[in-house]
Order: sequence, then C-alpha cells, then structure tokens
Amino acid sequence: MDRPSGLYDIVAESGIVPEGLDLVAGLTGFTDAGAAVSQFGDYLLDTLDNRVIAEFDADVLLDYRARRPIITFDHDHLSDYQPQTLRLYLMSDELGHRFLFLNGFEPDFQWERFAAAVIELVQTFKVKTTTWVHAIPMPVPHTRPINVTVSGNRIELIDALSVWRPSTQAPANALHLVEYRLQELGHPVAGFVLLVPHYLADTEYPATALVAVESISAATGLIFPTDQLREEGRLFSSKIDEQVDSNAELARLVTTLEERHDTYMEGTSIRSPLTDVDGELPSADEIADELQRFLAGNRSGDDLPPGTVG
Repeated sequence: MDRPSGLYDIVAESGIVPEGLDLVAGLTGFTDAGAAVSQFGDYLLDTLDNRVIAEFDADVLLDYRARRPIITFDHDHLSDYQPQTLRLYLMSDELGHRFLFLNGFEPDFQWERFAAAVIELVQTFKVKTTTWVHAIPMPVPHTRPINVTVSGNRIELIDALSVWRPSTQAPANALHLVEYRLQELGHPVAGFVLLVPHYLADTEYPATALVAVESISAATGLIFPTDQLREEGRLFSSKIDEQVDSNAELARLVTTLEERHDTYMEGTSIRSPLTDVDGELPSADEIADELQRFLAGNRSGDDLPPGTVG
C-alpha cells in the first residue's frame, strides 16, 4: 500500500490545530436517507467558523463517472466548475470550543489507504474522540422522534442512546472501516445511524440534520445552534401532516406504523417493528408509493416543502 499521507495535503500552517480535539465526520455517498449527512455538513459549514486543514485527492479517491462534478453553462461558455471535495476542517462550536470536521464525498477507491490516512491524521493531531453520523431508511413513522443505533466502543453512548441493536450484515460505509480500525487501536469512537422514515428517505428531511447535530453534541459536549433546523423541521412536518390528514388511506398506513413503533418502544416480546412486517401490515414501500401518489396528485405551487417526494 502506498503511503497514506499521499492521499491528502495539509494546507494550514503548522501548529494551528491544538492537540486533543474531538473529530466529527460525515461523508455522502452510498446512502444518505433524508439527506441527513449532506444537510448536517452544509449546516455546520454555513453557521460555524471553519478553516480547511487538509484536503484529500479527489482524482485518486473518486469515481467521476458515478458522481460527476457540476459545470455551469452560461449562454455560450462555461463559467463555473464545482468539483467534489473531501476536506478536514478546524471549526468552533457556538461557545468557541474547537473541533475537527471531516466532510465531503465518500471515497470510491482505496478504502484501506483512506482509513489509514484518517488514522494518521487522528494520531498526528492527537484526536480525543471520533464520532460520525450516517442515515438509513426504516419503516418508522414521521410522527415519532427519529431514533438512532450506536456502534463503536463508547459503551456509555450505546447504553443511553442506541434504540435498535440488530445482529446483521449490511453494505459498509467507508467510515465503518475507519471506525473498525480505530476500535482495534482502542481509540474512543462512536458511529450514529439515524433511522429515517422510509417514505421520506428521498427528501431533504430537516429533522434528520437536527438529530445528527444532537447526536454529535451528546457524544462530544459541543454546542451547536439549532433554532433554524428546528423551525425548518416544524414547517416540513406540518406540511406532511396536512397531506396525511387529508388522505384516509395514507393516515391508516401511518397509524399502523405508529402502533408498531410504540409497541416496540414499550419493550414487549413482539417482533421488532423496525424489521419484520406481518402480511396484513403495510410495507414501507407501500407507504412511500401511496405518499408519492398523493403528493403528486395534490401538488400546487408552494404547498409542499422543498424536496418533498412526488
């Protein structure tokens, strides 16, 4: 394997990063239900002071055919080019406490070398803890709080916050490998998986970004501004509720999900509503299809929140 440090360039002057900071990470790629990670990253970078510390080599790590950069065609010439980026930032929370933030595209290639590069940065900056977030679609109702599954070696977070603890196999994220390697080294690491309503997985669901922020706060003690996310979430949820309330079939489907969710959360011996579906109960796909049909048939101007399926 080539040197991990060949994957990135340190672009800040030496000594600018204090030792012992928390590392927060979120990469977009294989799955990002509710656009949780992309919203989370954009929100932090838009609202907090930040400075690029290191930049990874996209030409080595990215499959451009799968995720093409955006160009702007202005009448008769190209006026802008927006490449995919993967960067390590030095940031400050609302109280001025500094932390590191790894954000951008999930690498398509050289995962082992990438993981080694992240570990090298963790060791270089003597990172205190590493916490990352991603999101997956699940058959859960939007009328209940978004829950999380926690992985890693921070048992206090798992015991306090992890709602769903399956024993299963699933396609990996590049940060899963980073977590696995850090865990082997005994470095404090936690991964938060947001469990997003399946029928809203293809939307920009503001509640997911809020839960991502709150999860990072719980793991690190960092404080982030959340008023904007909370307001966006209230507006989005009220629009969805209006659609559900005006469609009896859709309301029945959501009610069924609510009942299954509540039964599971009560800790009964009934099979997990997050996994198995009885033949008479609606599947997440059925709910998604019904919601899409309903919203498509009732779209009118600004009646729907941005990014709503349909």
